[in-house]
Amino acid sequence: MPQSLSHVYVHITFSTKHRQPLIDDSIKEELWTYLGGVCKELECNPIRVGGHHDHVHICCLLSKKITSIKLLEEIKKSSSKWIKTKGPQYSQFYWQDGYGEFSVNPSELKVVEKYIDDQRDHHQNKNKSFQSEYLAFLKKYKIPYDERYIWE
Repeated sequence: MPQSLSHVYVHITFSTKHRQPLIDDSIKEELWTYLGGVCKELECNPIRVGGHHDHVHICCLLSKKITSIKLLEEIKKSSSKWIKTKGPQYSQFYWQDGYGEFSVNPSELKVVEKYIDDQRDHHQNKNKSFQSEYLAFLKKYKIPYDERYIWE
């Protein structure tokens, strides 16, 4: 086969360090746009970006030119530096060290987009924490884990 073809959608999620509620209403839309821009710059077409006060969700088409670990490194590094320029209230902004990355079936893209769009309601109305949401993803995707090492 003379061509190398790839079409891999991923759903990425990670939180602020210690799940601090630092993503407030005054910055969140600009942050979502910034994160999407980082993905786009790395040729990882953003499908949907969103989240809540202490975490983000990114659904994107992973470029065949970059590894997922490099994508995450660039997203977290550049956005952490960027948000610190947005005011003194963000001077101690950091992302958690880890992340979750899950494959998305192309036929399920609309479901993932809606899930990301509904984050505010999901966390406020259902009173669901990032921790319980993340553990549900790990169980859904049958990812073995040791809870002693998930949280920082």
